[in-house]
Amino acid sequence: MARIIESNLGESPFQRLLGHNIEVMKGWSHLGDVLEKEGLLSAELKEQVRRTLAQSNGCEYCKAKGKPEFDKFNEKISTAVGFAEVFLKQKGEISNSTFDILRECFSEEEISELCACIAFTTASQYFGAMLKLEALE
Repeated sequence: MARIIESNLGESPFQRLLGHNIEVMKGWSHLGDVLEKEGLLSAELKEQVRRTLAQSNGCEYCKAKGKPEFDKFNEKISTAVGFAEVFLKQKGEISNSTFDILRECFSEEEISELCACIAFTTASQYFGAMLKLEALE
């Protein structure tokens, strides 16, 4: 059971925890929708990054959505997931040489989207972990 009671607003347990402040829930959900869909980066790449982050960020609800699917990896997904793993270990202390590796596979615009995706996903997973959001049964 989550640490706070879910509100009546929202379509998922996660949204209902945010739903105590409707503007926060709407804004958070909108940004999540934008980052989740096809953009400069594929939705599949971002999903594999999300799954990778979920294994370490402590949210059981997020972990329950599945582990990374290695059979779906290609060069770009592997590089993005590798970068997510570096982020998990080093947080803000990522070396410039790591970004040089990213530039071999991604444009500046794609790197920006990847970093935004990683930061937002991590914040979402930390929110779920803080409130002990449990996996759906």
